[in-house]
Amino acid sequence: MGQVCAIDLGGTRTRVALVDNAGRVLAREVFPTPIAGSSGKAVTDAIVAAVRRVAGPRPVAIGIAAAGPLDLASGAIVSSPNLPYPRVDLVEPLEAALEAPVTLLNDARAGALGEHAHGAGAGCDDLVYVTISTGIGGGVISGGRLIEGRGGNAGEIGHITVETHHGLACGCGHPNHWEGYCSGRNLPRFYAVEKGPEDPEYRTTESIFAAARAGEPSACRFLEAVAVLNGRALSTLVVAYDPKRLVLDGAVVQAQADLLVGPAVARMDRYLPLPSIITSPLGGDAPLLGAAVAARRRR
Repeated sequence: MGQVCAIDLGGTRTRVALVDNAGRVLAREVFPTPIAGSSGKAVTDAIVAAVRRVAGPRPVAIGIAAAGPLDLASGAIVSSPNLPYPRVDLVEPLEAALEAPVTLLNDARAGALGEHAHGAGAGCDDLVYVTISTGIGGGVISGGRLIEGRGGNAGEIGHITVETHHGLACGCGHPNHWEGYCSGRNLPRFYAVEKGPEDPEYRTTESIFAAARAGEPSACRFLEAVAVLNGRALSTLVVAYDPKRLVLDGAVVQAQADLLVGPAVARMDRYLPLPSIITSPLGGDAPLLGAAVAARRRR
């Protein structure tokens, strides 16, 4: 089919790329996801402009990997905990503006497709993809098929309950979710309730990890608590899906894999044999490549 346009729409940044059949990114543009104004049209307009710059005025096909929840019937993001708009319409306005078929899927489900086609999941028909970034999401391929659920939202693993002591509210409004504790956006909130009265303040995720790398005791203790919750969540995925491979990705994992992956695996249950656990080799491009795969399949 040749080159298609792939979009990864996240809570912090949006990436637009031109991708060939072999999964090579030929051109790309990255920009902060718009958060100003009262309408999601700001997001749509920014994407249209970027697609025209990257792929020309009429791309052959477009795939969008977007942070959910999604309403696939209408082609929109609805009530996302990581975007300030109640709704972002995508499929209809993009098809109208760019005159190309648009395929929408959740960004983590797209990540699973990207890993299955071009990354750590190549040749593996039973895998779970986990992304820890601004939020936490996942995608499951079982028997070679992507599990989508009735509305395309199967795999919202960031909303697994992992803790009930602090009762921290997730961005979705409900308490005790994995994303509400261990995502890049919420790690500082978790630290604030875990730290002792004499412990230093750390207001950003980056500062917590930097302190841990410097051997600061409170930051190191905090990452032990994070490892417990990450291990608990990953154990849930293993018993739920019995994958052969577990692929970890996302900006937080890519930047801090040595501090996160091993400690979490050490705290996973062994009720079922553990799958192979791999950090994505795609450098964060799995959702983009998966969006391109989805666009080709529809086309």
